[in-house]
Amino acid sequence: MENALPNELLSSLENIQGFNKYAFEKVHYHPQAITSIRFNKNKYERFSSSKNFTHPHFNLNEPVPWCAYGFYLNERPQFTFDPLLHAGAYYVQEASSMFLWEILQQTFTPHSNIKILDLCAAPGGKTTLLTSYFKNALIVSNEVIKSRANILYENVTKWGSENIVITNNDAADYKRLKNYFDLIVVDAPCSGSGLFRKDEDAIEEWSENNVQLCSQRQQRIFADIYSSLKHDGILIYSTCSYSQQEDEDILDWLQDNFSFNSIQLQLNNEWNIDETTSPKHKACGYRFWPHKLKGEGFFIAALHKNEEENYSKQNTLSLLQVSNKEMNLLDEWLIKKDWLFFKQQEIIRVIHKQWNSDVALLQKNLYLKKAGVQLGEIKGKDLVPHHELALSSIISDDITKIELTENEALQYLRKKEISVNTDYKGWALCTYKSFPLGWIKILHNRVNNYYPTEWRIRKE
Repeated sequence: MENALPNELLSSLENIQGFNKYAFEKVHYHPQAITSIRFNKNKYERFSSSKNFTHPHFNLNEPVPWCAYGFYLNERPQFTFDPLLHAGAYYVQEASSMFLWEILQQTFTPHSNIKILDLCAAPGGKTTLLTSYFKNALIVSNEVIKSRANILYENVTKWGSENIVITNNDAADYKRLKNYFDLIVVDAPCSGSGLFRKDEDAIEEWSENNVQLCSQRQQRIFADIYSSLKHDGILIYSTCSYSQQEDEDILDWLQDNFSFNSIQLQLNNEWNIDETTSPKHKACGYRFWPHKLKGEGFFIAALHKNEEENYSKQNTLSLLQVSNKEMNLLDEWLIKKDWLFFKQQEIIRVIHKQWNSDVALLQKNLYLKKAGVQLGEIKGKDLVPHHELALSSIISDDITKIELTENEALQYLRKKEISVNTDYKGWALCTYKSFPLGWIKILHNRVNNYYPTEWRIRKE
């Protein structure tokens, strides 16, 4: 590491529990590269022949202790050239941030039929974790910055879950949804000191002034979204900052200004996660030091809202549904469940029926970048299938599939020409290790590659 750690930061951490200046500096000036991934349980259950978490090139001997599907890798591979990453079989996620899984285990059952907001969601790590944990929830995944919302869309689409709505809104827009969400996750914009050993640029950008600005921004975000959290709902707050102003002080600010109770978690002592308490209200937070555990700097806390309900209920709305004739055409593309097919202009989407009025309400109040799974467009008597359908976990097992070798899969993912040995003509799903990658259309004299141009692998 070329850049020196800021003296102002080191001084500010002296009195924080768990800080050891010598060990902290050592782990930053002589960093050990740590890479971790989290497998997509839903896709392995649907598409993997072994049903276990396996990978042709990864050694998976060391699990991330606080996340059921997380694993450390011995070294960082070139993920770009792994077709299974593009298929959404796993997500590359920093190990400390996977602790969200443990908080969910201690606060909700996986079958909770709830509505969740992941407010600052890009690039998608926490959204994909939430969809793996909850079986029946509706997850609203929001990113205010348009370019980052595009990255979020790509990663969520590859993950393939059907009950996700992606929005591109400011936090203030959620004031329109009073008393709506059972769980809100805020991985707040912060000064980024927890990422120093991964990103040296973060050191140059860090300043005490920036810490203060981030703290004020975090307060504005909470003021905007507070009313959209239900009475008895849970707020999970996290940062990748070590600074008390962005961590414990925010917990105190939340309890000073709103009706929250701190949630104390049960920890395994072997994990070496530090439980800390805020100065004023003794709210519990959990700090991850890279010199004490295998992960980057991180802070997370959970709070329970205990304000009495005093909001009027939202009016019941409904989506524009497809005709019976169109529905019969669409059924054959999906596994059999209680689906709701609906239209946005000529685009046909699908989501579970129970979320009809909720998606309609979200559509009325927010900008929706994605809702459920986009099936495609009906042209004549046929569906032109969309890439979202190809990568979804709800696609029918009866779709014609073309299994590719690793080299063929990479050629496909570069949006290059591929050849197939089959007499079949029409739409087919390219797969690698049985995991879907995307569509091709087999014609009499050629094969058309329908992989999204903007997602193609550009490196050779």
